[in-house]
Amino acid sequence: MLFKLIVVISVAISVRGGLIPQTYQENVVLAEPHNPNPQYSYLYEVQDPITGDSHGQYETREGGVVKGAYALMDSDGTRRLVEYTADAVNGFNAVVSKQPTGKLHVGPDGRRLV
Repeated sequence: MLFKLIVVISVAISVRGGLIPQTYQENVVLAEPHNPNPQYSYLYEVQDPITGDSHGQYETREGGVVKGAYALMDSDGTRRLVEYTADAVNGFNAVVSKQPTGKLHVGPDGRRLV
């Protein structure tokens, strides 16, 4: 038991004295500078004729104002379009509209899906 204690103390002294390198590394994370006028823009769209999946979205930000829209196909065959804006003064506001597409979504048994 005394031998184990002497070994542990010897290793600790060797590490503190620099004889054995320490196994941990300090990671310093520097914060990015504040951007008073952040800007971004993105767009994506999916059109899969095999599954019938059809949706997309775009969004832009200029300063504190975010504007965008997304669209998807509802099960009743209409296209749902959601257009939105968001800012610190007015909050989040969305306008939803439904547009007929002329397509009906039909289940495997031939009945219309709602």
